Amino acid sequence: MGRLFGTDGVRGVANELLTSELASKIGKAGAWVLSGGSEHKVKILIGRDTRISGQMLEAALTAGICSVGADVYILGVAPTPAVAFLTKKYGFDAGVVVSASHNSFEFNGIKFFDKTGYKLPDETENEIEAYILGEKDGIPTPSGEKVGCVYDFSHKLDDYVEKAVSTAPCNFEGKFFVLDCANGASVGTAKKAFEALGARVEVLSCEPDGVNINDNCGSTHMENLAEKVKELKADAGFAFDGDADRMLAVDEEGNIVDGDCIMAICANNMKKKGTLKNNTLVATVMSNLGLFIMGEKYGIDVLKTKVGDRYVLEEMLRGGHSIGGEQSGHVIFLDHNTTGDGLVSAIALASVMCEEGKSLSELTKIIDIYPQVLKNARVAKSGDNSYSEDEVIMASIAALEEKFSGEGRVLIRPSGTEPLVRVMIEGKNQEEITRDAEELAKLIEERLS
Repeated sequence: MGRLFGTDGVRGVANELLTSELASKIGKAGAWVLSGGSEHKVKILIGRDTRISGQMLEAALTAGICSVGADVYILGVAPTPAVAFLTKKYGFDAGVVVSASHNSFEFNGIKFFDKTGYKLPDETENEIEAYILGEKDGIPTPSGEKVGCVYDFSHKLDDYVEKAVSTAPCNFEGKFFVLDCANGASVGTAKKAFEALGARVEVLSCEPDGVNINDNCGSTHMENLAEKVKELKADAGFAFDGDADRMLAVDEEGNIVDGDCIMAICANNMKKKGTLKNNTLVATVMSNLGLFIMGEKYGIDVLKTKVGDRYVLEEMLRGGHSIGGEQSGHVIFLDHNTTGDGLVSAIALASVMCEEGKSLSELTKIIDIYPQVLKNARVAKSGDNSYSEDEVIMASIAALEEKFSGEGRVLIRPSGTEPLVRVMIEGKNQEEITRDAEELAKLIEERLS
């Protein structure tokens, strides 16, 4: 078995790769490693999204955790950022989320937060993995009164909603927003928060049945939200993904507002108010060229990291920066939470609309988005970096880089969670970059699948 932990925890098809047996082992090893071998009674918070396999994996995790003498507190269906926030607020030793984020319902995943609400560093995940794979042993199995117990913690989800509401500098009275909850983890939080701020709200995809999470809805499928915003003449729409740690928006004309645009709008507003620490925004190599040009124009330093919210967060913590994120809508407001938070992002964007008295379409004019195409090449395994050793593929990439030099760029990136190599090309001509991206992706598939 290869490395279990990818860029965002352990993820795979439930009951195939991610079995209840594996989940129990993850819970057992995770609880032991995160206890630090201490004698105090370890407490771990578990939240999940709405997938049909969620309760099965939650139960298996719980069994594993309790078997080493730790107590489990069940939050139930809750956004990933809620778990991070509540873990820190209530002094848990760790938080665990059962979710596969934006993936379809048959997938699921398990990821940990430490006691401070941050995702685990690689070295901690490696230690947990070593116990799971039998490379290390010595985990205790207490009996009698030392076995762990399980407690209901679902009543504390409102604390997260209150925290999200408290981040708004103004109320939303007179505004009308449409929220797409992706039939996922935000079903019990998003509407409640926006209504508490005085907004009129219409909700889409808020009836989860275990298999409809992310199904033609949410931040990966924006068409329904765009149509509903135009139909109802709403001020804007906000779409969350399955675990609600990311958000994409739609303006009043039905145009999609991506993470780069959201960050540009919010960072510029923060700069005006003096809350943009170090006048810096942290983005990734996948962000649009337009974001970096915006930064130069408005005096905002836009730093660039590897793809992945953990790398964005690392740079934010290293430099003491207040906002960063990804084009996908995973935006971190470090003054408010320790991870990407779709609800906080939606509230932040709506707040700028209210504070500046502008429509969302007006606010988006701060950034000129270059045409960008992303194509996936399916390969043999996740994280496959062997394209860089293939002379034919590298020659094709070099030719494209020379072609778009000065007027665009080419970026190749293996996925850490799926057997895909992502091909991104940016340039001025949409038809041209689409054709080139498709041809390169096809070449990679032919040579690496």
